[in-house]
Order: sequence, then structure tokens, then C-alpha cells
Amino acid sequence: METQRQKRVSRLIQKDLSAIFIQESKSKYRGIMISITHVMVSKDFSVAKIYISLFPNDIKDLIFEEIKQSSKYYKHKLSLILKNQMRKTPELLFYLDNSLNHYEKIDKILGDI
Repeated sequence: METQRQKRVSRLIQKDLSAIFIQESKSKYRGIMISITHVMVSKDFSVAKIYISLFPNDIKDLIFEEIKQSSKYYKHKLSLILKNQMRKTPELLFYLDNSLNHYEKIDKILGDI
């Protein structure tokens, strides 16, 4: 169960990291939509699990690997934004959110019934 502080920090990280990805999509990830669907922060605020969704699907694995490799870069960018709000920026662990694909499969199965 997440505490209220964990939820606030998760929302803060989600908002600020989304702004970073919007800036990056203008130059580095042209034509790719990157959305942060969910952020979970550990109890000691040392780790943040970031679930991202990528569109279009044809190159999402390549882009996701590039984002994972650049996690230290994104942590640094985030730390510059959060420096007055948090003592230490959590380690960022990126995960690919496949829930949209899961919903599409369920919708297809229900449509076939």
C-alpha cells in the first residue's frame, strides 16, 4: 500500500518526466509519442519504477532500449527539476507498459464471442 507521500512523489515524477520526454520528442524522438502511464516509488524513495507506453508500435522495442540505456541522463535531467523538492532523486527503472495491447486482445476476444 502506497503512502500519501509516495503517491505525491510519484505524481511529481510523472509530471516532470513527461515534460522532459515532450522536450526530447521534439528533437531526439521525432514522430514518436512517449507517455508515462504509471510511476511507483519505493518506500525509501530510492527507486522509481516508470511504466512507459510508446507509439508507433513498429519501433517501440528499439526506442525503449535507448530510453533504458539513457536512464542516468533522464535521472540527471529530473534531478535539475526536483532539486528544491527532494534531497535525492530516485534511481529510474523503465518498464514497457503493454496494457494497451492487453486491452486490445481482450476487446478482440469479446468481439468474437
